[in-house]
Amino acid sequence: MKTIFFLALILCSLMGQSQSLTGAQLLDRSISFHDPGNRWPTFNGSLTVRMETPNSSDRLSQIVIDLPGERFELKAARNNTTTEYYLHGEQCTLKLNGSEEFSEEEAETNRLNCERGTMYRNYYTYLYGLPMKLKDPGTRIDPEVERREFKGKEYLVLKATYDQEVGLDVWFFYFDPGTYAMEIYQFYKGEPDGAGKDTGEYILLSGMEEVEGIKMPKTRAWYYNKDDKYLGTDILE
Repeated sequence: MKTIFFLALILCSLMGQSQSLTGAQLLDRSISFHDPGNRWPTFNGSLTVRMETPNSSDRLSQIVIDLPGERFELKAARNNTTTEYYLHGEQCTLKLNGSEEFSEEEAETNRLNCERGTMYRNYYTYLYGLPMKLKDPGTRIDPEVERREFKGKEYLVLKATYDQEVGLDVWFFYFDPGTYAMEIYQFYKGEPDGAGKDTGEYILLSGMEEVEGIKMPKTRAWYYNKDDKYLGTDILE
């Protein structure tokens, strides 16, 4: 009986601590878990990501993110087609199947353009830079931390919105209440209890890979919020 009472006291203590956390404090604790050496600001590394989607061949992407050098590279291969994007500062170089020579029709068919290269750079830098990227200017962290159950597990949930020039989506980040590891994130095209109710997606994270001293999720599985429809999985190899 004493043992049960003691465990209950510990659990209540932990719950009280988590409930008293502010959004900024929760974010700091998660960053301490994922990036204990503060490596992200000077990150210069490579990633290989395999994307699996229903009724489609896998896509293998080789990615270089060099934050100090303002350099981003992506080489993506699916079936017999390879597209390459090289962004260095304001410079942009594109390749199709290893060649810089391709027609406008080929570029359009393969959606090969510098705007898409910039989109890929922002996409991969944001997702693999989380939760550290939530410190970026223009990000508004809600001071209130919510406790929420998702898929049978209780999480500490952080809400983030953005200045208009940064983005209009509303994001929620789910953290393990013991380790502060990020395990889920979710976004809506507006407030989920309003116009954004049936929009957006949630992403389940599993496994962990250490890249340049940073703990990154190994697997990201994407689903629609509206009907839980499975969209695909990114696997860090």
